[in-house]
Amino acid sequence: MRISVQDAQEKLAELIDRADKGEDILLTRGGDPIARIIPLKTTETPQNKTEDFATLLRDIKERARQTADPFPEETAARSEDFLYDEDGLPK
Repeated sequence: MRISVQDAQEKLAELIDRADKGEDILLTRGGDPIARIIPLKTTETPQNKTEDFATLLRDIKERARQTADPFPEETAARSEDFLYDEDGLPK
């Protein structure tokens, strides 16, 4: 949120409440930014972040398992056959 210093003086309590809920407030003078009111505490605890990361990682792994093999007919077992002749000797 952007607000002029003059308007902010009248609404300081409201701005502090909004910052306490996680909102950043940008104070301006003559349209130019001069200061910010930011929340000091976060609404997310480290435990929540860890759980979010674990959930995200689980989702990525599940999608990777569901992805079809882009080269189903090719295997690494015979990937270098072009280097050898029919007797197994290098060309």
